[in-house]
Amino acid sequence: MAKYGEGDKRWIVEERADGANVHNWHWAETNCLDWSRNLLSKLLSNLTILDGEGNLFIKTKNVEKVDGEAYVNIRKGKIIPGYEISVSLSWEGEAKDADGKYLLKVDGNVEIPYIADENADEDPEVKITVKDDGPIGKRLKDAFVSKGKSIILEKVRVYVQSMAKGGPAKDDLELKKAATKSPSPAPVSAPTAAAAPAKKGKNKEGKKGFKSISLAERFNCRAKDMYEILMDENRWKGFTQSNAKISKEVGGQFSLFDGSITGTNQELQEGKLIVQKWRFGSWADGIFSTVRLTFDEPETGVTIVKLTQTDVPEEDRYGNATVVENTERGWRELIFYKIRAVFGFGL
Repeated sequence: MAKYGEGDKRWIVEERADGANVHNWHWAETNCLDWSRNLLSKLLSNLTILDGEGNLFIKTKNVEKVDGEAYVNIRKGKIIPGYEISVSLSWEGEAKDADGKYLLKVDGNVEIPYIADENADEDPEVKITVKDDGPIGKRLKDAFVSKGKSIILEKVRVYVQSMAKGGPAKDDLELKKAATKSPSPAPVSAPTAAAAPAKKGKNKEGKKGFKSISLAERFNCRAKDMYEILMDENRWKGFTQSNAKISKEVGGQFSLFDGSITGTNQELQEGKLIVQKWRFGSWADGIFSTVRLTFDEPETGVTIVKLTQTDVPEEDRYGNATVVENTERGWRELIFYKIRAVFGFGL
């Protein structure tokens, strides 16, 4: 299973009211780990397993931890969940004799070591242990295994089904589907958008203006390694799980994220500098930003990548006004974060 943020969303998707992926950016990803913890806690805590059958009383207590990762990708309206988690919860049991006299109270644990999307059609392993291994403790444990395992698995299936429906992204997806019933706004014609001058004031028919992005990111690697990754199409394909074509020559062209981003190399200094003309397909025709990436190595094995991107339009051809914010977030989460995750360059 791919790691969260590792090759599953192609760029932050900037949404129109009709829910269409107007930028031709293919993926939107939602981190579901905290949501998973909350849902599993609700599903698995305070469950009655036995309530007097055989004079045994067993119930779950609390979900102690949910570790791992969970996320949901939405691609062209299709939900693609990804999760790989482990769950630990506590339980308690009490045994009484035929007259209702208290015999023993025990505590135990339930471990579900591996719940994963790759095994969504199979029930996961459930390990039930008890802290008192005497005869009554063993009896309570065996009763939990006999009666409680199926209850636990039923709740896990609810979680799996919830992830398959979109997890925390489900409500947003439903709203987008409902919005498709409304007519889509007409896009600004390409010639008009391209010819319109940048304006400081609001202009419903044109773009508001341009802004710049500045970022600095630290990687535990050599500067030449980062340069090679960003200029190698096969490595781009690997850490983004999308198609890429990259010329390594000045004046050469590149295409990233299945063609959503295109441009031309302006200046290249191996291990030191990349300057490119760079645009999204959703921008008005003829609009290019300038991306400048510098690679500094203040000490061996530590590289600081500084990014400046100038002339980023505030609006795209469809009137979406979060282009700058989403572009910056895309650099952080879909390029720099994924390079760390895939190549192990750490923070």
